[in-house]
Amino acid sequence: MNAAVVSTWILGPLLGLMIFLSIFRIVLTWYPQVELNRFPFNVVAWPTEPFLGPLRKLIPPLGGVDIAPILWVGILSLVREILLGQQGLLTMMARVQ
Repeated sequence: MNAAVVSTWILGPLLGLMIFLSIFRIVLTWYPQVELNRFPFNVVAWPTEPFLGPLRKLIPPLGGVDIAPILWVGILSLVREILLGQQGLLTMMARVQ
């Protein structure tokens, strides 16, 4: 088993989970009264906050709307497609070996 296949098995679910959590985070921004430090919301907040915090410093909320989770969904989807898509880098490497 080569490294490209192993990377695909690890990165595929990991990137999928992060995209799902970011989408869930977008939904949570519609409810500002939700306490992100309480269960079950902390299960979504803790893994996503290290990514969202620095991006919020670069692009602050516009008109009270936090667009950082939306941008992360786009970034993670792009990375997933480049690496694991039908003609992604890791997919092509796995086929060659």
